Amino acid sequence: MKAITVNTDYSLTAEEQETPVPGPNEILIKVQCAGVNRADLMQRRGFYPPPPGASKILGLECSGIVESVGRNCERFRGGDSVCALLSGGGYAEYVAVDEGSVLPMPVGFSFEQAASIPEVFATAWLNLFDKGELKKNSNVLIHAGASGVGTAATQLCRVYESRPWVTVGSQFKLKKCMELGAVDGAVRTAADFWDRVGSFPSPSRYDIILDPVGGAYLEANLSLLNPKGRLIIIGLMSGSKGNLNLSEVLTKRIKIIGSTLRNRSLLEKASLMNMLEKEVWPKLISGEILPVVEAIYPFAEAEKAHELMASNKTIGKIILSK
Repeated sequence: MKAITVNTDYSLTAEEQETPVPGPNEILIKVQCAGVNRADLMQRRGFYPPPPGASKILGLECSGIVESVGRNCERFRGGDSVCALLSGGGYAEYVAVDEGSVLPMPVGFSFEQAASIPEVFATAWLNLFDKGELKKNSNVLIHAGASGVGTAATQLCRVYESRPWVTVGSQFKLKKCMELGAVDGAVRTAADFWDRVGSFPSPSRYDIILDPVGGAYLEANLSLLNPKGRLIIIGLMSGSKGNLNLSEVLTKRIKIIGSTLRNRSLLEKASLMNMLEKEVWPKLISGEILPVVEAIYPFAEAEKAHELMASNKTIGKIILSK
C-alpha cells in the first residue's frame, strides 16, 4: 500500500509500505480521508512518538470503507462506511484499528466530514465531561477556540446548555466561533487580552478552562478559575514550564488535570466512542452540531496541508482525501 512517510529531513513523501493485517479484534479500513492534527506536526519532528505497538505512520483519525474484519469482530462487515479514532496510521491506503474505536459514519455525511469528527470530538467530550465534569450553566473558557478541538468543544457547550468563551488569533476567527455558539471571546494579540478574558463571566469566573497552550498561560488560568474550578491542559504549544501559585490552588481547591487521548487504553477509547455515538451522533445527524472543515487536500499534498496547519490561520479541520 501507499503511505505518507516522514523522511530523515522531515519532509513527507508517499512510499510503499506493507498493508497491515487486522488482528482478531481489528477492522481493516480502506482509507478515504484522514484528519490532520497538530499532533501530526509534532510527531513529524520527533516530539510525539506513537504509543508502543501503534503504527508509526501519521494520522489519528480517518474515514473509509471496511475492507475486512478480524474473527472476533461482530459489528461491522466488508463494505460498511465508517470513521475511526486511531493511535496512528491514518495517512495510508489502509489502516487496522480495534473495533471499539470504529463507528458508522453519521447518516448523510461525506467521507471528508466524517474524517473530521473522531479525534476532536473525542478529545472535547473526554475533557469537558469526563475530566471537566461539565454541568448545565457552567462557564467554560476554551483557548485556541478556532481549532478543531475548540470548535467541537464550543458546540458541545452550547448544546449542553453551558456558556463557552474563547480565545483566538483574529477577529475573523472570533466571529466564526460566535456563530458556533461562543458567548464572546478575546484576540490573543490584543493589548488588553487578559483583562478582556477576565471580564467575561461577571460576576463569577470560569468553572472549566480547556487549554492547549500550556506554560505561558498557567498563572493567568489559575487566577481566572472559580473555587473548585478545573484547569485541563491538553497541549503545550507555549512550552511545558510556567509559574504556579500553589496558595491559589489550595485556597480555591483547583484541580489541574493533564490529559491526552492517544495513549489511553483500548477499553477507554471504546467507552469514549460509545458515548460519542450515544450523545453526539444524533446531534450531528440532526444538524445541531456540525463538523468545521477549513480545507481539503489530496494525500499527495500532505506537505501543503501541514504548512497550512502550522500557519495558525485555520478554523476547524484540515482533511486529506483520495
